[in-house]
This record gives sequence, structure tokens and C-alpha cells, in this order.
Amino acid sequence: MNILKEFVYRLRGEFTTERLIQMGMKVGKGFKRLNGVILDPSHCWLIEIGDNVTMAPRVHILCHDASTKQFLNYTKIGCVAIGSNVFIGAETVVLPGVTIGDNVIIGANSTVTHDIPENSVAAGSPARVICPLEDYLNKEKLRMSTSPCYGEAYTLRQNASMEKRMQQKEELLGKIGYID
Repeated sequence: MNILKEFVYRLRGEFTTERLIQMGMKVGKGFKRLNGVILDPSHCWLIEIGDNVTMAPRVHILCHDASTKQFLNYTKIGCVAIGSNVFIGAETVVLPGVTIGDNVIIGANSTVTHDIPENSVAAGSPARVICPLEDYLNKEKLRMSTSPCYGEAYTLRQNASMEKRMQQKEELLGKIGYID
């Protein structure tokens, strides 16, 4: 484990994925954890994450809920299981006792309070299934056929020129596009 990375995370009051795995969390292949994701360190051994899961910025996975502590002297705890091929949108909170099936998209700023079945798209607070994953992807494929699509040359990863950035901005005014 990179000692500097571990140190930086600890300074921010966070734990690296590697450290959480050492503490008992289970994680499959291809896990992408973006900035500010909190994976409940106090009960991380109750978290299981499948293969090819992406958590957008500021997602919180909670295995404990202290709302009962003051009144009952006990904190609720529960396992969180996230299947494979799952995308969880920015600012989403997943509460204890939730299972998210395989092939699921959770929309940004959702609160997942109950299980989400496989092959679905869910969003909201509380999160509700909106449609089957296949329907959503077909709708997006159709929209892609008439929308601007950009390659990686239009990303900061590839140091997109200011000219490309402004071109993209102009082309996307009032519409959605797609980037590789």
C-alpha cells in the first residue's frame, strides 16, 4: 500500500479502499471510487461490492444508522451488498440493510432505503425503480444517434485544448451529448 496515499486519506479523516479491504470489506474487480466517497469505516466488513462498480463523487455507503442510539441505546446496523456492473450517481446515500442487484444505475442525489432489483434504473429520495435498464439504454442509444459524441481528445485526461473545450460548450448549448 502506498504510505503517502494512506497518510493523505487519514489526514482527511478517510480510509483508502485498500485499508478498508484489510479491515474486512469485500470488493470485486474494476471498482472505481471517485472523490469523497465514504465507505462506512466503522462497519466496513458489512460491505460487499461486486465487479465493475463505479461510485461517483460523494457517495456514502452506510452500514450503521445512529438515529436510534439516543432513544434505544442501540445503533441500527446492516449489511450493504452491491452487485456487479453498478453505477451509483454523485451525492447518493445507501443505507444499512440494502442490496443493489447486478446491472443497476442509481441516479445522482438518491437515497437508497430499500433493495433495488437487478437490471434496473432507480433514482429519488427515497430511490424508486424508474425503468428497466434495457429501456433506459435503448432511449440513450436513440438520443446518441442525433447528439454530439466526443472522443477522449475532448477530456482533461487528454489535455483538451481550450479551442476543443469551447467548441464542445457551444455544441452542447441546450442539449445533451456523450463522451468516450
